[in-house]
This record gives sequence, structure tokens and C-alpha cells, in this order.
Amino acid sequence: MVVGASAADITVAVKGGRTTAGEVVRDHLDRVAASSLNAFTHVSLDRSLARAAAIDARIRDGEDPGPLAGVPIGLKDLIDQAGEVTTCGSGFYRHRPTKSATVVDRLERAGAVIVGRTGLHEFAYGFSSENHWFGPVLNPWDPATSPGGSSGGSAAAVAASLAAVAVGTDTGGSVRVPAALTGTFGLKVTHGRVPLTGVFPLAASVDTVGPICRTSADLALAFDVMKGHDPSDPWSLPDRQPPSAPTPRTIGVPTEWLAGAPLDPTVAAAFSQTLDRLADWGADVVEVNAPTLEPWGHLNVLMGAQAARVHREWLGDPSKVYGPEVAERLDLALDLTGDDLVDALEWQSALKVAAETVFSEVDVLVTPAVGATRKVIGDPLITVRGVDHPYRTVLAYFASLVNHMGTPAVVAPLTGGSGLPHSVQFIGPWGHERQLLDLLATLEASEVVGFRAPPTSI
Repeated sequence: MVVGASAADITVAVKGGRTTAGEVVRDHLDRVAASSLNAFTHVSLDRSLARAAAIDARIRDGEDPGPLAGVPIGLKDLIDQAGEVTTCGSGFYRHRPTKSATVVDRLERAGAVIVGRTGLHEFAYGFSSENHWFGPVLNPWDPATSPGGSSGGSAAAVAASLAAVAVGTDTGGSVRVPAALTGTFGLKVTHGRVPLTGVFPLAASVDTVGPICRTSADLALAFDVMKGHDPSDPWSLPDRQPPSAPTPRTIGVPTEWLAGAPLDPTVAAAFSQTLDRLADWGADVVEVNAPTLEPWGHLNVLMGAQAARVHREWLGDPSKVYGPEVAERLDLALDLTGDDLVDALEWQSALKVAAETVFSEVDVLVTPAVGATRKVIGDPLITVRGVDHPYRTVLAYFASLVNHMGTPAVVAPLTGGSGLPHSVQFIGPWGHERQLLDLLATLEASEVVGFRAPPTSI
């Protein structure tokens, strides 16, 4: 089996006897060992090879190991896997769980093999994955640049074919931003569609867990395995059959949201070309006027208040040291008041009402995935049209609002062009992941979106 194959192709080959899970996992582990991208905080060498051998034995016995049989998975290092240490990218947090996160149980029951734990921004509270304690994760498109965050290791691992699929978390864009900067596919689910049990929280009311892949089919395959109600998770949605709907055709462009964006000229040009290609494909591309859909509102208040609650017991403890960026953000969060939180909740309620109105008019919304494609490691700023902006503002501008709406969104790499990848984001109504994934599959077949391998393979 050639490294770089899709998860779907790996499973077919393993079940069909054309290769073994052991061979697939060993090939990926060899690439991880040779990689200089710093995508993993820990590699589960013996454990993953033993699991692959068990899958091969089941196949020889005539059993079906599941829809992800033999697929190598990278797991963000804030999601518990029984017996492995969860670090959250922290200098002090070390937790060895006796029970795996629900999402890990589901992946392993489906035959997946978790090959290691992927690097992240400390406690998932940032967008660069330049980790003070573990070092920066490098972008395989340009090792001088960040792969984004906070799930940067997951995205870098998939882009460089160190894993076929990786799992990340998305609280303000932490799956979609790194997917965009590495040219991979990323899914942010409806809040509550994938359980949070066993996942270290940043802001539980907007936290989500989602896959990063190289094809839309793999994104759909991973989502089908991961989704579903979990009674142990208070945020988990009950299992309901989502409303059936055809592949989205009416695509809205949110004018106010775009008007204030720190948008690099190359990103703006790629997005304009994408709208033309969508129209050529047969979409009805329309402008949507929705002033409420405009960052930033109270984004940082809602997230910060919850982050402060999680970390308050450790802040000020001299034995619990945070990296400078995260420490600064948490210090600011501690100053938030109850009035700040109530104002933010009112803003979020109005945001959800506005989103519901928009989705009564269009099937999906479309935006660029990020405001710029290049974030230099070590530089806190990104220059857009001659103006310096905090990097988080540029990278999260189109992502964070979606978490506070609670709706699903997908990010996909655009075809054509050269150099760093450009990506597009589609946002759908609550529970409509399947329609978004169907849209991606159709656009991928039409070569509007699609993965291309980066020049720095390892």
C-alpha cells in the first residue's frame, strides 16, 4: 500500500488481502520517525503495531474489523487514550487515563490504529501550534511557517502522509484553520454531534471534535464513525435523523462579514475565482446581507470566561507554569465579569437567530477559510495590505464566528494555482453535515476542490 493512500482505499486493500494493517502502520511509523515537522508529541510504536497485528488476525479469521480497518490515525494530544499520557501541549499537565475518550473508543471499534499523539497549541488556546514546551509544529508547505492551530500537528501529519486521518478539536477554528494552511480537508461539526467525553475542555459550550483528511470521502467516513449521542457528555445531542436535503445549490456570500475582513489580495483573488467556478458548476451564488454575522462581537468573552473557569485553580500556582502567550490570554480572561458574560450570551443568541434567518434564504454560506495563507513562525503579526494585524485575527476571522453559531462547516483546498494552498469554507445549518460533505464530494469530482501533496513530505 502506497503511503498517501486514502483511508477508504487503505481499508479496502487491508480487507481484500492486498496488504496488511501491519504493513500500512509500519510504513507510516517509518515516515513519522524520519519526519522533521514535529507533528507528534508521542508515537505509540509498540502499541500501534500490536493493534495492527490483532486486526490482521481478525481478518484471517474471517471477521470484519470495521470501516476503518488498518487506517493510521493521529490523535490530538488533549484527547484521552487509555494508558497514554495526555499533555495538552502543557509544561505541567500530565494525565494517564484509564479510560479512553468516547471518540477514541469509536475509532478503535471501527478498526482504526492510533499511531501517536499530535502536537497542538498549549491547551488548544491559540492558532499557531508554536508550542512553548514542545517546540513549533512546522508546515510541510514551508517549514518556516506555521500549520495553524490549535490542531496544527494533526493537519501537518495528514498533509505530509504521516497519518491517513487525524482528529482535532475546533473551538474557534482549530480544525479548519490548520486544514486551510496545510491544504487538507477539515470538518467542524454541529456542536454536540461528536461527544466531548474524555476531551480536555477549552470552552465546552463551543468545543467540537472533528477529523482532518486528504479527501472528502475520508472526511465523511471518519464523521460517520465519530458522531452520535453519548449520555456521559452533557453537551451531546440526542440521535435524530437529520432532515434530508439535496446537495446544496444556493450559496450565500455574507457581504458584511467579508467587508471588514483582513483579507490578503491573493486570498481575495482565489475566493473571487472560486465564486465564478461555483457559478459555472451550477450553483446560484447570491449576496447575503446579515449585519449580525460580523466578527468579532463577544467571541473572546464567551471563550475566555470558560477557559478561566477551567484553569483558575492552577493560575498563580508557581508549580503550574504556562507559556507566555497562553498565560497572557488567561490573565485577561480572569478579569471578565458576570456582566461581560451576560452581554456575550445576548450577542450569541442574536447571532443564532440571524443565522437561522440566513439559512431560510440560502442552503449554505461560503467564505474564505482564512484571511492569509502564511504565518511566519515566531512572528505575532501578519501583514495584510500594508497593515499589521495580530495573527489570531487574520487566521480566525472566518472561523470563530461559526463556533458561536453552533453550526457545521467544512474547509476544502482549492485546485489550481501554485505555491501555498488556498482554501474555501462552506457553512451549513445545524445538523447538515451530510449535505456539506455531499457538496464537497461533488466539487471534488468536478475538480473545484482537491488535495495536492506539499513539497516537504517529511
